[in-house]
Amino acid sequence: MKKQWMADTTLFLIAFIWGATFLVVQQAINELPPNAFNAVRFSIAALFLLAIQLLFYRQQWREWSAPLLKAGCLIGFWLCLGYGLQTVGLMYTTPSKAGFITGLSVVLVPLFSFLILRDRVKPSAIVGVILAAVGLYLLTLNQTLGFNIGDIMVFGCAICFAMQIVITGKYSPIFPALPLAIVQLGTVAVMSWAYAILFEDWRRALDPQVLLIPEVARGLVITSIFATALAFLAQTALQKQTTTTRVALIFALEPVFAAVTSYLWIHEILTGRQIFGGFLIFFGMIMAEMPIAEWVKLWMAKKQAQRERKDST
Repeated sequence: MKKQWMADTTLFLIAFIWGATFLVVQQAINELPPNAFNAVRFSIAALFLLAIQLLFYRQQWREWSAPLLKAGCLIGFWLCLGYGLQTVGLMYTTPSKAGFITGLSVVLVPLFSFLILRDRVKPSAIVGVILAAVGLYLLTLNQTLGFNIGDIMVFGCAICFAMQIVITGKYSPIFPALPLAIVQLGTVAVMSWAYAILFEDWRRALDPQVLLIPEVARGLVITSIFATALAFLAQTALQKQTTTTRVALIFALEPVFAAVTSYLWIHEILTGRQIFGGFLIFFGMIMAEMPIAEWVKLWMAKKQAQRERKDST
């Protein structure tokens, strides 16, 4: 019980860090091009995990193989597309909206699992998708009855993240977590550097004066070490000590934290329609991961508690 409580608390902190990084990244890319920022971020994260393996898990070098490299590169490909779309999208939308839209990946995972892995789709997942779709419409629709380019790019990010989660679920039982994470993050770094060199002012990513700008330095430290390297390791290690449903519910809080940090730091305020849309997305995310049987149990437990309170009075 104590291990599960510690695992849930740590995963809760990860969800908070992920939610807060939307604002942090948006501030950093005002000074550093988005893919150049990702290139530095994931280079640091991959090197950090590589150092951990060199220092503490040298025996896992024997686990490195061509199939592992292939799997890690495939996972990293979708992760790179996701972070690339998300980071560029943050230039055109708000952190809180980006947080809720990115959270749609939780809802899309059951659908992609069915299409790719032929896993059975739960009825609750279908309900969750419908609720989240309505929520996305309310959250992102503007006065001109259209979505802005940032919202569309972040929605593409949610699709890529869902693909990354599904493919990770396929290969993670086969290969050790640490080498797989290193290859995955290294792939994102290489792809981000390639894009930055071809299409952005990538030299700014090597300029100490740019890297030491407070917003950039803070963004790189928080995202590379805490939100990427340590978060990936913690999720892999601690998920074994709690249930999948609990993990999904904890991570569903990420967009809520994105909205809260945006309100506290930059005073971003959502309209009533956007708040309701965000609530529907949040509720849809929970519905998609929690089986209907669990909802029935919760409802019955609530009714039982009400009856007991009534009898006691």
